[in-house]
Amino acid sequence: MTEKIGFIGLGEMGKWMALNIMKAGFPVTVYDVNLEAMKFLTGQGADSAGSPADLAGRVQWVFLSVPNTEVVEEVIFGDQGLVEGAGPGLVIVDTSTINYLPTLDIDQRLREKDILFADAPVSGMEARAKEATLTVMFGGDPKIFDQVRKALDAIGNKIIYMGKTGSGQLTKLINQLLFNISAAAIAEILPMAARLGLDPEKVTDVVTTGTGRSFAAEFFAPLALDGIFDRGYPLKSAYKDMISASDICSREKIPLPLVHAATTTYQMALADGYGDEGKGAMIKVFERMLGVKFRKKE
Repeated sequence: MTEKIGFIGLGEMGKWMALNIMKAGFPVTVYDVNLEAMKFLTGQGADSAGSPADLAGRVQWVFLSVPNTEVVEEVIFGDQGLVEGAGPGLVIVDTSTINYLPTLDIDQRLREKDILFADAPVSGMEARAKEATLTVMFGGDPKIFDQVRKALDAIGNKIIYMGKTGSGQLTKLINQLLFNISAAAIAEILPMAARLGLDPEKVTDVVTTGTGRSFAAEFFAPLALDGIFDRGYPLKSAYKDMISASDICSREKIPLPLVHAATTTYQMALADGYGDEGKGAMIKVFERMLGVKFRKKE
């Protein structure tokens, strides 16, 4: 029997993941607070639900792709949340990026209701979600992993079992911290190049092909040349990753000097009002300080 799957959260990532699961042959029921987002999937053949509780009573597995920890908790435990409609044995797989410590709490609360939970955050932006080439980091019971593997294969081309519940979120955090630090470094250093008279386009050519290259440089430097700062993960969301790392490491007494230094850069950008822009907007903080613009020559 092909399991019926529910999918909650049909934003720029979730809509493509849900669609690709449908293309793999699973019957899919969707829910999102945005009715237009649901229309996109129902137009492709998905069923729709009136609430998470309604959805939970109609499927065996539920996948979540929502913005943050608070929304995950609301979808699961809130009014008309999943637990209100779930029967014993429902499997919830959270592909959202949320905090590690709340993930452990969610798992424990669901165990008490005989509901199975796993965290499976994904890495990759919208284009990779559309192409079904995401990297999926799974944390949870290996039996659940085996059950849902075919659905995971429908959304990603690198599916990695990381260990017990919470391991997926921890792994995603490690990946995000490295990316976030690189983005902060790009923001700080590229304006220095402009201040010292180097050609921004030539510098970009070097830092995206030479030994100093990184995904952050390859993604953000060309955008900065064109003055585009609305692409990618919002800066205020990336800041939450930095705070999550600080919380964990305070508890575990792990020193992270570079994380703390980069966190200051994020705070400076937030103070300047760039929270809703992409992480590349941090460069504007240092451009203002140095009185330069890292842009193409007009």
